[in-house]
Amino acid sequence: MPFRTLDSLDPRGKRVLLRADLNLPVKDGRITDMTRIERLAPTIRELSEKGARVIVCSHFDRPKGRRVPEMSLRPMQAALSETLGRPVGFVEDCVGPEAEAAAAGLADGEVLLLENTRFHAGEEKNDPALAEGLAKLADVFVNDAFSAAHRAHASTEGVARLLPAYAGRLMQAELEALEAALGSPQRPVVAIVGGAKVSTKLDLLGNLSRKVDVLAIGGAMANTFLAAQGHGVGASLQEAEMHETARRILQDAAAAGCEVLLPRDLVVAEGFAAHSPHRVVAVGAVPEGMMALDVGPATVAAVNAALAAARTLVWNGPFGAFELPPFDAATVAVAREAARLTEAGALRSVAGGGDTVSALRHAGVAERMSYVSTAGGAFLEWLEGKTLPGVAALEA
Repeated sequence: MPFRTLDSLDPRGKRVLLRADLNLPVKDGRITDMTRIERLAPTIRELSEKGARVIVCSHFDRPKGRRVPEMSLRPMQAALSETLGRPVGFVEDCVGPEAEAAAAGLADGEVLLLENTRFHAGEEKNDPALAEGLAKLADVFVNDAFSAAHRAHASTEGVARLLPAYAGRLMQAELEALEAALGSPQRPVVAIVGGAKVSTKLDLLGNLSRKVDVLAIGGAMANTFLAAQGHGVGASLQEAEMHETARRILQDAAAAGCEVLLPRDLVVAEGFAAHSPHRVVAVGAVPEGMMALDVGPATVAAVNAALAAARTLVWNGPFGAFELPPFDAATVAVAREAARLTEAGALRSVAGGGDTVSALRHAGVAERMSYVSTAGGAFLEWLEGKTLPGVAALEA
């Protein structure tokens, strides 16, 4: 890979500034999802066990450059300590004399957590002074926060220009998975893209249509494509102003040799509610006043057939309103087939994006895919073909 990893770093005795993503969901002062800490732990353990003095920094929420007590990283201290099985220190700033003294006082193998980087206005502005303040704390910088790599902030891009910079194990796994999915994939490649609006995924659809062999479109955005082809979609969510754009996407995909797989049948209902009366109809036969909330069994069969012929799958977005049973049926069916093919060694499956992760967990297959990214915006920007500043700063 074209970036430096921990394989080329001897961290013993070195102060290592580790950029993590501890922007975890917290309710009533309690962390409700430990996934990001669990995925971060191997990098911290490896560094600590090799004798590094590990200094963890992260943002949390959006304090907008002010010190907001309820947005402190202090609650993460206990969670990190429990997950790692070792003490983790805490200092109430990420730069300045107090942070410098705490970092200087670390012994080999010890771990220190800094306060929220976004308590400083210079973080999101990539202020050189803040980046220099962070660089003072350490000898080496390790970025393990792919989910923040699409932002050129002081703690992701700025400090990486001032210290020898390396990818942590989580960052490495993410980049290797994405490279295998789109950089140099085994073909044929199938991409599944769902979501509500074409307008929010123009760059994604454009980039994927140039790189994959089959593009399956689901979610409410599929209604826009169907309407653009002249099919009636009843009261379904769709973007009338995007019809010409949808037709252009289809033309560009055809010119690139990419097959676009649109729904062949739809599950329609009278209301957007769980267990709303529903039925399966052919595309173009959506009754007036009814809305499409999922794709039907014929579409599922077509997508699964494409997966059976594929070697690589990239997935972003569900097929229907999976939060509302029974409109989760298509997403669950395709997810389980993708997981089965993955476990059989026939398919490399890479998925990501908030709704996608939730949908795969709902289907019970999140742990059965090749790689599921929790990175959100960074995952999408990578799929869109954009350069991520936090990754570019790690290039060897």
